[in-house]
Amino acid sequence: MTRTSAANARPHGFTLLELVIVLAILAMGSVLVIPSLSGMSARTFNAQVREAHALLTYTRRTAVVTGQAATARFQADPRDDEALLAATPAAGARSRLGQDEIWTARGLTLAYRDSTEQVTPVEDTLDITFFPEGGSTGGALILAQNARQVEIRIDPFSGKVTTEEAP
Repeated sequence: MTRTSAANARPHGFTLLELVIVLAILAMGSVLVIPSLSGMSARTFNAQVREAHALLTYTRRTAVVTGQAATARFQADPRDDEALLAATPAAGARSRLGQDEIWTARGLTLAYRDSTEQVTPVEDTLDITFFPEGGSTGGALILAQNARQVEIRIDPFSGKVTTEEAP
């Protein structure tokens, strides 16, 4: 006859302490992951604003250096939300390189304010041209997503590009 002592018996299942530790680890992990997921749209918006600003600055420099007018083209993205999610991040910013540049809004609303302060939504494309003397067609490009709105202003006389977030 064999006897099993309490020291040799193997426990089955988990102790309450082990379960509490695992739940605490999962809770800490979710605290770190969830805010980063919710901040994705804000980071995407900021990245697109930087891309648009950089494109305008690059186009201005190209016009001055080459001595020829250069145009930056901005186009609204007509795709629906599912198509936007399926698109690769690199598919947007510069779909064509050269004298004229194209920038596609990905999930943003575009509008343009001209020198008469009239705001027009961009439903297809908007061209902003820079001239070799430093001037440009001027105006302000307005990028909006949810409650955020940023204005990229282009000075018509100097071609200087500045970005300002609306309050």
